[in-house]
Amino acid sequence: MTAFADIIDAAEEANFSGVVTIDRAGARLFEHCRGFAHRAHRIPITPATRFGIASGSKGFTALAVMRLVEDGALALDEPVRPVLGGSVPRIDDAITLHHLLTHSSGIEDYLDESEDWDPSDYVMTVPVHTLTTAEAFLPMLEGIGQATAPGERFEYSNAGFILLALILERTVGKPFHAIIDRLVLRPAGMTDTGYLRLDDLPADAALGYLGEEGNRVNTLHLPVLGNGDGGAFTTAADLHAFWRALVDGRIVSRETVDRMTEPSWDVPEEGKSYGMGFWLEADGPGRILEGLDAGASFRSTHDPDSQTTVSVLGNTAEGAWPVIAAAGRVPLS
Repeated sequence: MTAFADIIDAAEEANFSGVVTIDRAGARLFEHCRGFAHRAHRIPITPATRFGIASGSKGFTALAVMRLVEDGALALDEPVRPVLGGSVPRIDDAITLHHLLTHSSGIEDYLDESEDWDPSDYVMTVPVHTLTTAEAFLPMLEGIGQATAPGERFEYSNAGFILLALILERTVGKPFHAIIDRLVLRPAGMTDTGYLRLDDLPADAALGYLGEEGNRVNTLHLPVLGNGDGGAFTTAADLHAFWRALVDGRIVSRETVDRMTEPSWDVPEEGKSYGMGFWLEADGPGRILEGLDAGASFRSTHDPDSQTTVSVLGNTAEGAWPVIAAAGRVPLS
């Protein structure tokens, strides 16, 4: 197929380091691996390599929240201030779970994702080794307030998803990572997915590199453990398992899936719309998880009608995007 050749050409031209897979129902139609999971030791990337997916795991956070909504432990349209208490006092008391899930809370972010951001920038304002729970992020959120009124517009917010993780921890009384494992990963059968410490990665996980060359990795640039706004590690096979479990209603009910994947906001500058924790194709059926960070570039798109998943997982910040563009031209149905 010409589209497959285009993916391979794009990977070579971009010096891509990562894996591209296309799965349909129970069959893998295409896979292409390139580059190294560990450059210094020349360990090649394989289809089973685990990659950090940055903001791609916001969908996991959203699903855990909606499981608690289904169970009656949380209410989607009621203010979250009773759970937050005196934490982040400058944000609007009217903010709801729905605002946070749809990036429409209007709160300021704790990360500067301006166009002049560089993967080598040190953007964390507290020691990265301390960021092991959602509560540990509170010092980074202390000064944030409102940029706009809740519900006024879409404004992508990492801080909002940290607040969702904090709400999960306080409601369940368990660490965020244990909650995601119990409510999302295990029901989906995602046995190779989890939140790995960047300073203690296992042999099957790809290091995240700051540049297209050299051995500098992202250990000092990101939280040591991913949290509500991103940072899980996963595999291409687990992603396909995730999408199929989601569509089948094995994580949350199908009615909740439909609600989460209805467009809440059009985001024309991205060429997509947004639901609750998920990007959505503007002109097709595709549901999308996507992430970009120091040492990570990722997109997984799923068509529920044809049960087709197209996933691109990269271990640099920039190299995956030409490949993502080429993979996006593959017909899903």
